[in-house]
Amino acid sequence: MNKVLITGICGMVGSHLVDYLLEKTDWVIYGFCRWNESLDNIEHLLETINKNERIHLIYGDLNDYASITNSINISKPNYVFHLGAQSYPQTSFYSPLETLQTNIIGTANLLESLKNSPYKDAVIHVCASSEIFGRVPVDKLPIDEECSIHPASPYAISKVGTDLIGRYYAEAYDMTIMTTRMFTHTGPRRGDVFHESTFAKQIAMIEHGLQEPKIYVGNLDSLRTYADVRDAVRAYYMLVTMNPIKGEYYNIGGNHTCKVSDTLEYLINKSTVKNIQVIVDQSRLRPIDANLQVPNTTKFENHTGWTPQIKFNETMDDLLEYWRDRIKNGRKFLNR
Repeated sequence: MNKVLITGICGMVGSHLVDYLLEKTDWVIYGFCRWNESLDNIEHLLETINKNERIHLIYGDLNDYASITNSINISKPNYVFHLGAQSYPQTSFYSPLETLQTNIIGTANLLESLKNSPYKDAVIHVCASSEIFGRVPVDKLPIDEECSIHPASPYAISKVGTDLIGRYYAEAYDMTIMTTRMFTHTGPRRGDVFHESTFAKQIAMIEHGLQEPKIYVGNLDSLRTYADVRDAVRAYYMLVTMNPIKGEYYNIGGNHTCKVSDTLEYLINKSTVKNIQVIVDQSRLRPIDANLQVPNTTKFENHTGWTPQIKFNETMDDLLEYWRDRIKNGRKFLNR
């Protein structure tokens, strides 16, 4: 029976990946997380975890090599999904060293430990980011894998390191590692620090009288191509199970492209409250923005046959309902 180790299991993507693997496979799942991590995203799985059945949590930190080695020895993985990271670009401007340390050195810690373990032959997915491309000229759209990089945040720089470290270990040590540059992906459980999720959360708070009918936003002119997180984890599963090629790197993303302002307008039109005011909050603006994020995913689609299945409207509707449910149930949230 296959065993899989997932770093970042408590994140949006990690939790949806567990849901997918539980439904589609008989794999035993080991999730690597910090002892004080929020378990909100895997709350629906806690009964299974408590029964010590197919899901097991291993505590550690990407910056602690010993704990990573321990997680590998316990899980004995056939597959590894490296999703753990400091994943919020805006935070990286204020905490650049933590971002670089966790995302670059943390990835090196994981791959070095795997290289030196009996599980060096595991199939490994290293999750980089479309943010590595940064400020792309219009004539380079849609962005393919060979597009030049111009990272526009410490987060993006850290993900360049993540990407290159993954490819280095594949080439230097003959490890089956693939890196991905996933473009904007969202849906239920998306953190409220990301633009479309904070829009949905603020709308839900407004509808419940917890916020004035005002939505605070950042850059609305940025162009984004959206994918659903449930399509994203299906892509990741196909990546590691369909003829994995050592050292390959892929762009993955959706097929709905629009400005952030269009996303905001869609969500506002779904609200039960009318005449919501939009206010630009200077603190939500990045010093530099990666404002043209439109992918060419031909390479990955040709290799696996994957295509997005969930439409933009369904993704946004589900995201809004996720926040409505959380706020209706009495949860308290920061106004951010």
